[in-house]
Amino acid sequence: MPSDKEEFLLKIADLDQHKQLLLLAFPMILSNITVPLLGLVDTAVIGHLPHAYFLGGSTIGAMIITSITWLCGFLRMSTTGLSAQAYGFNDIQQNLLVLLRGILVAFAIGFSFVLLQVPFIDIALNVAGGSDQVQLYAKQYSEIRIWGLPAALANLVILGWLLGNHQASVVMWLLIATNLINICLDLLFVFGFGWQVKGVASATIIAEYSGLLAGLTIIFLRYYSSVKQFLTDQTALFASLFEQNSLFCYFKLNRDILIRTLCLEACFLFITFQGARLGDEVVAANAILMNFLLLISFGLDGIANAAEVMVGKAYGEEDNKKLHSTVKIGLFWTAIFALAYALLFALAGQWLLSLISNINAVIDFAQHYLVWMIILPLVACWCYLFDGVYIGLMKATAMRNSMMIATFAGFFPLWFLLKDYGNHGLWAALLCFMLIRGVTLAWHYKCRVLNTIPIDPASS
Repeated sequence: MPSDKEEFLLKIADLDQHKQLLLLAFPMILSNITVPLLGLVDTAVIGHLPHAYFLGGSTIGAMIITSITWLCGFLRMSTTGLSAQAYGFNDIQQNLLVLLRGILVAFAIGFSFVLLQVPFIDIALNVAGGSDQVQLYAKQYSEIRIWGLPAALANLVILGWLLGNHQASVVMWLLIATNLINICLDLLFVFGFGWQVKGVASATIIAEYSGLLAGLTIIFLRYYSSVKQFLTDQTALFASLFEQNSLFCYFKLNRDILIRTLCLEACFLFITFQGARLGDEVVAANAILMNFLLLISFGLDGIANAAEVMVGKAYGEEDNKKLHSTVKIGLFWTAIFALAYALLFALAGQWLLSLISNINAVIDFAQHYLVWMIILPLVACWCYLFDGVYIGLMKATAMRNSMMIATFAGFFPLWFLLKDYGNHGLWAALLCFMLIRGVTLAWHYKCRVLNTIPIDPASS
């Protein structure tokens, strides 16, 4: 039994961890929210053009391109987890190797899609469907945005690396600056120059390359001495970068995260493409609702991002008490933020809809589905938090298996059963998908992780 003094010290330690998590989380919440807020601004700019097919086309086009960045989310996740553990080990050379290896992989993937853009865009548009007008503007958008993929993917690595090294405030200001550039150019190109959908796409790629240049500059200036020493012996650097066992482990980790992301992407793409088949108003309304969902997701991911950094560092330091305490504290705060989101959409959902579009048919249709925005954060918050925990632990196989179960035993079977309910069936299937992810990861953590990583290191 701990003494009164020991109990007091444990409470103080918990308070310090609450503070540490929130200090990491708040910059990440603010920076994460700028991403869907940018999507909302893009949607609002196009949504105030006179026809719904402008919004539908830009939504399909954006989904085609962002599907690649979402699929390559493993670049951000693996970089954060690996750099957080290297940070815990205090291994500077390994930390910089994680960064350089990730950037090289990002460029390789990005330029491959640029080279293969014609068949890729044609196939994606055929799969997406939609009216002739939606197809036209989706193609215009995609043909411009795809040139920004190398920068967009490299930015995932840079942001993940900075986060893993406890530079959450730098990530916040970098994302805010990049998105402000995007927003200002959106307004200039669409309303000033009259470029419509092409204007939104052009603004985005300029912002992406601006963010890449700024991120590399920040890393070079902040870690100048370490980077200089790291690059001195280029022969040793090349050997370390392409060392066989390290590469095998890196790609094995990313393979599992990629499979996990493919399942997630399949569900989101299915909602967008199925909505396109239900009509222009449906796909436009779902575009607004998906941006609301992204607002929820990126906000809750702020807590998850902080948890993954703290879990990764604690795992690297072999501090198991701090690791398990971080999980408990993360669960507490993710529930608080989920409640806040539910209240936001319950009280201000209709007002938010009116801000984004003045097309009455779209607003009237979207109002019928606001209830899902109230329920989703309460159900989905647990899967976001455990995703962060498992990224910090680098247990990608468990994340992969959880996502596959949620997709193929949850989302698609339930949609098939509820497809006669139209758009409500899609959102009910997504709710089930989120619930299964949270339940399976929580079960795995309780039954497997707590047994293999004991709270008391002396007992292991």
